[in-house]
Amino acid sequence: MAAAAPHVMVLPFPAQGHVTPLMELSHRLVERGFQVTFVCTGLTHGLLLNALRRTGDGGSGDTVEGIRLVPVPDGMADGDDRRDLCKFLDAVWRRVPGFLEDLIRETEASGAAKVKWLVADVNMWFCFQVAKNLGVRVAGVWPAAAACLGTSFAIPKMIQDGFIDEKGIPKRQGTYEVAPKMPPIYASHMPWSLDGPPDEEQAVFELMSGYAHSPILAEITVCNSFLDAETTAFELFPDIVPIGPLFADQELRKPVGQFWPEDASCLEWLDARARSSVVYVAFGSLTTFNPRQFQELAEGLELTGRPFLWVVRPDFTSGGLSKAWFDEFQSRVAGNGMIVSWCPQQQVLAHPSVACFVSHCGWNSTTEGVRNGVPILCWPYFADQFANRSYICDIWMTGLAVAAGEDGVVTKEEVRSKLEQVIGDEGIGERARVLRDAARSSIVEGGSSYENFKKFIDLLME
Repeated sequence: MAAAAPHVMVLPFPAQGHVTPLMELSHRLVERGFQVTFVCTGLTHGLLLNALRRTGDGGSGDTVEGIRLVPVPDGMADGDDRRDLCKFLDAVWRRVPGFLEDLIRETEASGAAKVKWLVADVNMWFCFQVAKNLGVRVAGVWPAAAACLGTSFAIPKMIQDGFIDEKGIPKRQGTYEVAPKMPPIYASHMPWSLDGPPDEEQAVFELMSGYAHSPILAEITVCNSFLDAETTAFELFPDIVPIGPLFADQELRKPVGQFWPEDASCLEWLDARARSSVVYVAFGSLTTFNPRQFQELAEGLELTGRPFLWVVRPDFTSGGLSKAWFDEFQSRVAGNGMIVSWCPQQQVLAHPSVACFVSHCGWNSTTEGVRNGVPILCWPYFADQFANRSYICDIWMTGLAVAAGEDGVVTKEEVRSKLEQVIGDEGIGERARVLRDAARSSIVEGGSSYENFKKFIDLLME
């Protein structure tokens, strides 16, 4: 009788940008015969279930494509504001390890296969020890750039060198270089910088300071990146193993649980557009614009005269945007511009009509742009997005960045000018294609990510 497939528990940090790559990884594990239990905190679990049911993808009840979806509480009370990052992080940090321990014990008491491995987001490092105490082996998954994780390992050195204090607050202006050919750290945009109050930044700094536990507590830390994209980072931090870029579209066509309903009609709209003509604009799941910045972006897109596909989430702009103005704008650009609330981004970026990607430079968006060879106009918002901008503009040279005026606003003229430069620069286009080919060859048989992934699977099979 064949041995039961090893049982793996997958634990993402509860946010869209973390759920997506860990769902992509889970599909790969199921393909190779693993039993996968995907564990999310309550609200995220609900969004994920709704997303998968909405698209009619797979299975019944709490199972999709062979992945069992299981919730644990996030530690917050019913009426608590989950947008209060300090409270949310504090609750997850203090309470989720205990809930995870209960879940592992209950799973085994129920007669299900013993959980052999916890494959967990490095952002959940505070859960690693609990698993180990129960005899469950731990693998870390870093869903962003290796440089960003490596930078967090350098926090003690940054303190020692007097660049930041013990709370992560810059002590001097300028930049800090971990190594040449790695994105520098800007005092004005620290990796833990948020568009919020100082106590939230402090909470994120403490979370990031703990990333150093991953190489100590986890037997392996795999990363959603590839060797040619971050050669220096992987040389400098050999404990981080590239297995990316992960994806679930194209040949796999597996659901990754997008929290917002996707408007697939934009794919037909793209079909009717000329090759390399469309500007695709999307700022991920968290970025917000004030009404003035929103208006400048809108009018900048209009000024280019190019067809554009723009993702505008319902919560993308803070109150104050005139509905009359926006209705008039939409009627002016009808036929040339399409506005959707969310879209199947991986398929959009793979579409031949897309010429350029205006992006917040989140890592998932960055790698999706990279592996489709799409030049990027960078418009970072917070956290690691500034480091990703450095990769795109300064190291890979596959895009440009917008520049804000003295008042912090990116004008419509700047939007038009930079878009024309990015799309018209043959060198940028050529470098984007070279990086695309490197990304694709890394994941086919014999490629570096392919071979690393094979070793990862062998380890999980032990």
